[in-house]
Order: sequence, then structure tokens, then C-alpha cells
Amino acid sequence: MSSLTKIKDRIIEKKQKLDGIILDPSLVFNLKEWLRIELTYTSNALEGNTLTRQETKLVVEEGLSIGGKTVIEILEIKNHAEALNLVHEISKNKKTNELTEYDLLAIHSIILNGINDFEAGKYRNVRVRISGSMTIPPNHLKVSELMTEMFDQIQSYAKPEEALDLAIESHYKLVTIHPFVDGNGRTARLLLNLILLQNNFPLTFIQKEERKRYLAALEKAQIGGSKNDYIELMYQAVERSLDLYLDQESQNNKATVNIVRTYKIGELAKITNQEVATIRYWTNLGLLKIFNKTKGGYALYTAENIARIKQIRYLQEEKRFSLEEIKDLLK
Repeated sequence: MSSLTKIKDRIIEKKQKLDGIILDPSLVFNLKEWLRIELTYTSNALEGNTLTRQETKLVVEEGLSIGGKTVIEILEIKNHAEALNLVHEISKNKKTNELTEYDLLAIHSIILNGINDFEAGKYRNVRVRISGSMTIPPNHLKVSELMTEMFDQIQSYAKPEEALDLAIESHYKLVTIHPFVDGNGRTARLLLNLILLQNNFPLTFIQKEERKRYLAALEKAQIGGSKNDYIELMYQAVERSLDLYLDQESQNNKATVNIVRTYKIGELAKITNQEVATIRYWTNLGLLKIFNKTKGGYALYTAENIARIKQIRYLQEEKRFSLEEIKDLLK
């Protein structure tokens, strides 16, 4: 059995295990938020953006500008986060075989918004070279035809077990065709994640520290060598994200054998900076859960409600959802 087959078998096994687990909603929310920042940070860092993880988080979550950073670097972060929101939206509303070039162009349009509006959402009509690479992208006259062929393959997707390799192959084809003047790498990694999300995989990212290995593996395949190095790197990235969920679930299960820390409603209000009346109202709506009650009849809440309250506020203030919509989402 080859090393690639072993990794893929592990991925399939871990994916099946994750599919069979009912994860705590607050755990899922926290992991998704972490991965959202990590993917935005790493995908831009691979292209030379100098913002740190913490600076990326401040830009995405607080909308702040960072001193010493260029306007373009800030826009790259903001645009990627917005494009990732679109990826999530598409993944919820479309199946993989329903994806079109329009979806990809819409993602790319956001990536270059305010950076190069003339080229945003358009295939290139000029020859390009990749700096520092021996790879020569196809002539611009062939781009449209090659992209149509790529989406024909995506739309012919039928078997769930093909999703992993389809996502990895689509990423490879997009960076190889290099259909845009700029933003190819970020768009390709978002396409990879779009297909993965549609098939219930978690977001996947290439670490900044893997940049040289990533580019070398791509180039090796693009100039006629084996694609195995590239596939192995991508498999490892997917497995890393699966492990994040499974490891957190394992730690969460271990924690349940300990004494459960509980909070009275006033304590919970103070910790989360909310009004007692608000927490009581959300409890009555079923958004928060009472763990137990004291002998005097006072409600006791577990720590998971702290994350839940943060989640509710985020959905209210950032996503503009109503409480009824949030209630449906949290189900």
C-alpha cells in the first residue's frame, strides 16, 4: 500500500468518524471562527501579505486598520474574509455538480475588489509569467476553453467519495491554468474549500511555513514531474483540519467526567457583559439551556453558555439575524 493510499484511508476513516459525532454547538462555532481567521491569514501570507494572525483577526473581526501596513494588505484580508463568506453561502445553496464559472468569477471579483477593479472577476487577456517559477501558464487565448473543461469535470461529479480528490485536483488545475492576472492562489484555495465544505469537510489551509514545499510540489507537477508530492501535502492539510475537530471533541468528552462548573444567572450576566433580563429572555426562547437549579429554584448555567451568548451576539450584530432565525440556526 502506497503512502498516499494510507493517508487517504486515514482521511476517509476520520471523516466517517466526524460525520457520526454530534458536536457541541459552541465547540463547532469556536472551531469555525478559528479556521476562518487561520485560512484568511495563511492564504494571504502565502502570497506575501505581512499581517500576523492577531492583526488578521483584528481586521476581520473589528474592521481595524493596522499601523505600518499598506492599504492593499488590509484590503487583501478584508476581501478574503468577505469572499469566504460567499463560499459558505454557495456551499449551503448549491451542490458540487451545480457549480459554475460564474460562482468562481464572483469569488475572484471580491478578492480583487478595490485592489484591481478592472481585472476583478475577469479572465486574463494577456500572457503572464509566474515570478520565480519555471512554470509557463497557458496562452491567454486558451484560458476560457480550459476553464470550461475544468468546470465540466466539476459538474460531472457524482460520487461523494470523489469529493476529496476533486477538490484537490480543481485547486491544482486552477493554479496551473492561472486564469487571472492576480489572485489565482487565493481563489484556488477558496475553490478547494468550497468543494470540501459542500461535502462536509472542515475548512482546510496550507500553513505559512509550508510555502516553499507547496510551491515546489506544484511546480514539480506542472513541469511534467510526479503529482504525488502535491497530493500528499494537500491530504495532510485536510487531515490536519479533521484532527482539529476530532481532538477537540476528545478533549470535550474527557472534560465531562470532571465536576461541572455552573453559574447563576447574575454571574453569567457579569461574565458576558449582558443584562440579566436579556439572558432570562434568551433562556425562555430556548437559545440558552439551564443545566440545573439550586434548592431555592435559581437557574444554573454551564460554561458552554458563555460561548453561546457570544455566538448569539455575533449573529445578531454582525450577520443581522433575528432571534427566531438564530434559534433555527442553532438547532
